[in-house]
Amino acid sequence: MAIDAKVAFQHEIGATPEQLADLQTLLDRLTEANAVMNLVGPDSLGEYWTRHVLDSAQLLDHAPRAVTWADLGAGAGFPGLVLAILMKGRPDSHVWLIDSLGKRCRFLQEVVDLLGLPCTVIHGRAEAQKLRVDVVTARALAPMDKLLGYAQPYLTRGAQGLFLKGEKAEMELQTAWASWSFEADLSISRSDPRGRIVSVRSLHAR
Repeated sequence: MAIDAKVAFQHEIGATPEQLADLQTLLDRLTEANAVMNLVGPDSLGEYWTRHVLDSAQLLDHAPRAVTWADLGAGAGFPGLVLAILMKGRPDSHVWLIDSLGKRCRFLQEVVDLLGLPCTVIHGRAEAQKLRVDVVTARALAPMDKLLGYAQPYLTRGAQGLFLKGEKAEMELQTAWASWSFEADLSISRSDPRGRIVSVRSLHAR
């Protein structure tokens, strides 16, 4: 089943053999690390190629010319590590992986070093960084109203917001609009029709 899922991912995304090898190494390293720290739900590793990899990779379709990304609350590296693997070798590409927990940052740095990825791992608070990037992203970090607070500095400096959300995305947006003024578009996730990709721009506090 896992092999079938990998092949299906390769056909859908057009991943190269080198990219597939890096993504397999990420799975192997994640499986080892997850045994001693809770990076992802153990059951979700069986759906790695769809639930984690395709879910992350689809963001590139929404910002095809973007080369610099900031992944807030990078955790296990989704979507940031997957994006970096798929952009490795692209001129000027770089992903900043930002997380407030030291052990997660150590895991991220190990993978970055192992695979030679165009990444910088930052141990710190997402909203405290002074980065200028093309896209700011996050997955499973916080409800939309809080997430926009974390992402505001990046959006103010010109970034596009692309956030992976679940089936409650519309409800979260309604709550967020009470505190924030912004424009948002929702797209159906390619990895799960219940999921949504939320594109945010023109953010201002009310």
